[in-house]
Amino acid sequence: MLAVLFVLVYSRSYATLADHVLTDSPPENDEGEEGVLQCSCENTYACVNNTCWGPICFYSSVHERVVRGCFPTNEQCHVPDVPGLYAKCCFTHLCNANLIVPEKTVEKPIRVILLVGVPLLVLLVLSMAACGLVLWLRTRRQHHQLVEHDTSMLKVPSGGDPTYGDIFDEFCTSGSGTGLPYLVQRTMARQISLVECVGKGRYGEVWRGTWMGESVAVKIFSSRDEQSWFRETEIYNTVQLRHENILGFIASDMTSKNSSTQLWLVTHFHELGSLYDFLKYSTLDPEGCLRMCLSIASGLVHLHTEIHSTQGKPAIAHRDLKSRNILVKRNGQCCIADLGLAVIHSQSNDYLDVGNNLRVGTKRYMAPEVLDESIRVDVFESYKQTDIWALGLVLWEITRRTIVNGIVEEYRPPFFDVVPSDPSFEEMKKVVCVDQYRPSLHNRLHSHPILSAVTKIMKECWFQSPSARLTALRVRKTLSKLDQDHDYDIDKLKLDL
Repeated sequence: MLAVLFVLVYSRSYATLADHVLTDSPPENDEGEEGVLQCSCENTYACVNNTCWGPICFYSSVHERVVRGCFPTNEQCHVPDVPGLYAKCCFTHLCNANLIVPEKTVEKPIRVILLVGVPLLVLLVLSMAACGLVLWLRTRRQHHQLVEHDTSMLKVPSGGDPTYGDIFDEFCTSGSGTGLPYLVQRTMARQISLVECVGKGRYGEVWRGTWMGESVAVKIFSSRDEQSWFRETEIYNTVQLRHENILGFIASDMTSKNSSTQLWLVTHFHELGSLYDFLKYSTLDPEGCLRMCLSIASGLVHLHTEIHSTQGKPAIAHRDLKSRNILVKRNGQCCIADLGLAVIHSQSNDYLDVGNNLRVGTKRYMAPEVLDESIRVDVFESYKQTDIWALGLVLWEITRRTIVNGIVEEYRPPFFDVVPSDPSFEEMKKVVCVDQYRPSLHNRLHSHPILSAVTKIMKECWFQSPSARLTALRVRKTLSKLDQDHDYDIDKLKLDL
């Protein structure tokens, strides 16, 4: 645009000046009167013997075409500075005869370069800067994504030390969500330091480990329980399971230690341990008992319920619910763990996935239909009903350790009084199916409204007929109403006082 404007100005100025110079007429007084100069004349019609007379002599060169002659007035000497045009006036006889175009100076080309080149240079610099900024932003975004997924690039932000829960929430969607991205899981497992063994069993070991200064639980599966690790890893990595009453999954990895392969499942760490360990050494008040029972029922409802949404989940039956597979949190609530035997069902997609784990559930907590092998293995509701049977036994364990009127019983596992410590399948079948024996209930439980309500729920979980048992949702609703009524009673008592 600047170049076009420059050409237009140049053309207009040249045309105006050329018309002006070449149309000059000779002076009226050509007889050499005093005050009139004799000037050299060239390339104009007023020339007589290459001379002319006038008050002013001039010399001009328009694109190397030389014109010499006379000007009648001084105003015609004022010529704009246009490239390719040179004009000069003088005031002595024949003073224009020897005038020539002076050598070109450097100023005019520099001025043109500045007028045209500087804007172009500025545009070029701005364009390069914009391209560089775009490339830098793209590289930075790719690098950021690589940091998130690369196993060796997981770092702690400098603004303050986050907990693994903060990182867990950052990677997972709000509400329900699975664990960390798979590649990050692999990295994290290699960064964990095992501190102490906090539990052992036929499944393997549970260790307290540290990662980024935080404690995590590391469940190391034995080689014979490999299918449980595969199943639990599969469920946690494909199903949205985030819930306050389901053990928080962080990572799963297969690692090598001492030339042997170890199967790791990394979860949130709860220092109070399993419900089984907690009840052995601790007692509860009725309110604490209600809080625990309600939290377990809430976790089981979340498992049993199919959620239809973009972040939905299929229905899941636990199949091995017991006090050892329930963990106690600091706030007095519980969370359900160990999904190695879980069954997945989706009514919307019409499929039932029972897995290929040969391990069976814990015999002490098996429902009658499992023991007598009458369970309908192709119906998902059957598996949910076995969970309800086990839930009733867990509630019984909690109520035994609840103090009412200063009385509390020692911890004992279900059916402790009729079967040995490691009962066989046949022994449990005789007690539960043939004798139809149920755990005994202490009289003190009927003297407190909370314990009395929980006792009623337990009995309705132990029906011989699976279809007659309560659902997890009904258990939770009953306990929730009991909790609300209890809060109301306390508030009313405070007002009365």
